[in-house]
Amino acid sequence: MCNVCGCGDSQLEGHHHDHDHHHHHEHAHTAHNHSEHHIAKEVTSQPVVIHHHYHHQGDVHHHVHYGVVPDEHQQHSHSHLASAQQEHSEVEHQPKMSQQGDLHYGKGEAEVHVSGVSQRQLLTLEQDILGKNNHLAAHNREHFNANQQLVLNLVSSPGSGKTTLLTETLNQLKHQHICAVIEGDQQTSNDADRIRATEVPAIQVNTGKGCHLDAKMIHDAYHQLAMNESGVLFIENVGNLVCPASFDLGETSKVVILSVTEGEDKPLKYPNMFAAAELMLINKVDLLPYVDVKIEDCIENARKVNPSIQVIKVSAKTGEGMEAWLNWLNEQLANQQ
Repeated sequence: MCNVCGCGDSQLEGHHHDHDHHHHHEHAHTAHNHSEHHIAKEVTSQPVVIHHHYHHQGDVHHHVHYGVVPDEHQQHSHSHLASAQQEHSEVEHQPKMSQQGDLHYGKGEAEVHVSGVSQRQLLTLEQDILGKNNHLAAHNREHFNANQQLVLNLVSSPGSGKTTLLTETLNQLKHQHICAVIEGDQQTSNDADRIRATEVPAIQVNTGKGCHLDAKMIHDAYHQLAMNESGVLFIENVGNLVCPASFDLGETSKVVILSVTEGEDKPLKYPNMFAAAELMLINKVDLLPYVDVKIEDCIENARKVNPSIQVIKVSAKTGEGMEAWLNWLNEQLANQQ
């Protein structure tokens, strides 16, 4: 279950408790290697084991099994269940209601609502998950900095044209710099296959029911890539303008891609993402004659939530703005060296 939006099928029964305290590096895997990491989680009414499988060209597939955990975990599960039952005696979080009857569930301490879970539990869970994620993100950043790599976390809603823009970027940039890509999607290797067609190495990370990449996934995929030279690593996150905003992957910067077909109000609807981004790429500007959108209003809205955000208007189809985008990449890479 995502601590940001509560998505997934798991029914939370208390505090997140991670028994995988070992830090590993997977520096070499052969084709069709099915090595697994087993992490027992007691955050559901039935135990969960998460497997990380490595397939084919090093793609990483994360999926969840529900079943019985070893006996040594049972006592912990009962303890968490009793604690959860006590927590559930608290008053359920109620939404704020406007004069028009609109409901706002983001006004509680945790700024999010998950059915059956108290605000105190959600805060504890978020601190636990993000604390561990940030620790590993810092470790990733050490690797990236040591190798003088520019690492960009590309975030957007589905259908923004992110992958098309990325493939065009790689076709132009790969002759100047070493490039690699980590692709995030819930299922399929479609996008990684498109990247590999440019002759740039890519690792697909399938998140299963997960709605974002996290630092552990990037750690695993990065060591599959074995990228040890200065260059640019693009992380194409799962299409989602909500959850990826909260998870540091160790990247240099977040770059948010917004297509003109999405409207000018998205920065106000999804402020956390635009506040976290250093650059906004307004994509598909070749479609402006066919859509009812005002780009300047979009830029103004983005700067309401992030006054320092930079903006470049681009079209992978016509090439408009590509030179400005590539210049920005070269400037950022120079700062890493």
